[in-house]
Amino acid sequence: MMKVLVIGKGGREHAIARQFSRSASVSRVYAAPGNDGMQGDAELVNIDEMDFAALSDFAVEHEIDFTFVGPEQPLAEGIVDWFEKRELRIFGPTKIAAQIEGSKAFAKELMNGANIPTAAYETFTETGAAIEFIRRHGAPIVIKADGLAAGKGVVVAMSEQEAIAAVNDMLEGEKFGESGSRVVIEEFLDGEEFSFMSFVYGGKIYPMPISQDHKRAFDGDHGPNTGGMGAYSPVPQISESVVQETYAKIVQPAVKAMAAEEAPFNGILYAGIILTPEGPKVIEFNARFGDPETQVVLPRMASDFGLFMDAILESRPFELEWDDRSVLGVVVAAEGYPDSIQKGALLPDLAKLEGVEVTHAGTKKAGSGFAGNGGRVLFVSAAGEDLQQAQHKVYEELGKLDWKGFFFRSDIGWRAM
Repeated sequence: MMKVLVIGKGGREHAIARQFSRSASVSRVYAAPGNDGMQGDAELVNIDEMDFAALSDFAVEHEIDFTFVGPEQPLAEGIVDWFEKRELRIFGPTKIAAQIEGSKAFAKELMNGANIPTAAYETFTETGAAIEFIRRHGAPIVIKADGLAAGKGVVVAMSEQEAIAAVNDMLEGEKFGESGSRVVIEEFLDGEEFSFMSFVYGGKIYPMPISQDHKRAFDGDHGPNTGGMGAYSPVPQISESVVQETYAKIVQPAVKAMAAEEAPFNGILYAGIILTPEGPKVIEFNARFGDPETQVVLPRMASDFGLFMDAILESRPFELEWDDRSVLGVVVAAEGYPDSIQKGALLPDLAKLEGVEVTHAGTKKAGSGFAGNGGRVLFVSAAGEDLQQAQHKVYEELGKLDWKGFFFRSDIGWRAM
């Protein structure tokens, strides 16, 4: 029986911890720092996710079999390098490999060198040159902060004014601090988007079922970009042949290119893909699980998660199995998200929700219940024989409660229906 440490505190990490807690091979799951709603699936450890010394000390003292890193920031800062120096087993990319997410410019250069299909782009640090480029190319156009911005550093500008405002925000207004000191400006691509995540270790790739996230805040894909307002898996409007093409032309070449860069990638390789008339192209790479995609993909894993992780960390072959059922889930967010929010609004009685899974992200204990403690507060999901059944179940249950102080989209999954 194994002991597992999960690093992080969001909904993604709750889903990871829950999957380990359901594994017969795992006796104890710790989450550092975790959140109040994760209790029951993990024992909370009061250590910040950026305190690598304390986390590695905890792993030694508690004889942790392996550590699984959820969020991007500790990966970008080198938590894996730290643990590996102490000969502790950990799953995630090293600091140099995490650049595939940590620098949009690095990822673009990697894709160009490996002939991986992606949008045409240019990189800028000077506002004037960036604005001149926008005026030359017109809108729609995409502006991205080069570094990490918690899923919010992308503006899909439908007008030149919106694009120029985004550049000014990032380069002059320092909206994303150091992460926005360089911007990548890309051509706008139109098409169906999907998320293709894979477990990667020692050059071996274990693809997961694809999923689709809804980034915009409001129904009909309107409003500002967010970290994600809901997701579902599978994605029936994306054919199996497109999935195979994505694997062959994007995922495999990316793993090979990282090895050639002397930055071999181990961990979760997340490819955000758009299906264009010319075929699938990369929108972005991430070096970790997507949130909320994790919450709809991991529950479909039929294999023992602990045994699988132990096998790949030891380079043993493993046949990973997936459930055929569909999973769909909806993010409940604080009013005002993704802009200014008020924390502390009391959540309704979650015990009244039946037949659904509740994954906690921005919550804290408040008496016998919970209060909001962040932008994205909860994720409510259901499994079904098909997406319609899963969607009906989720919204039926959400409709039972009064969500005063919170909001959610009412159309998650509409593209598949």
